[in-house]
Amino acid sequence: MSRATYPLKLPTSVKNAAQRLAKEDGVSLNQWIAVAVAQKVGVVETAADFFKRRVDGATGDGMLAFLENAPDLPQGDELGASAGRF
Repeated sequence: MSRATYPLKLPTSVKNAAQRLAKEDGVSLNQWIAVAVAQKVGVVETAADFFKRRVDGATGDGMLAFLENAPDLPQGDELGASAGRF
């Protein structure tokens, strides 16, 4: 396995928390950060792969048909009087 170095600058509070967690896990801060980054990379790549598979062959025609049948409501973030009150 090849290794690369990277000068990492963290906010003091994040570094302190990472040091505490690394100590609780019984590993070095460097190892703890390497594992945390590897986990994040895995999560992001898994999510990207999931969505890539889900979109395979999708054209958007179904969404356009759905939107064409949607009720004609005003645009914006106001609920309006008909939505009721909480």
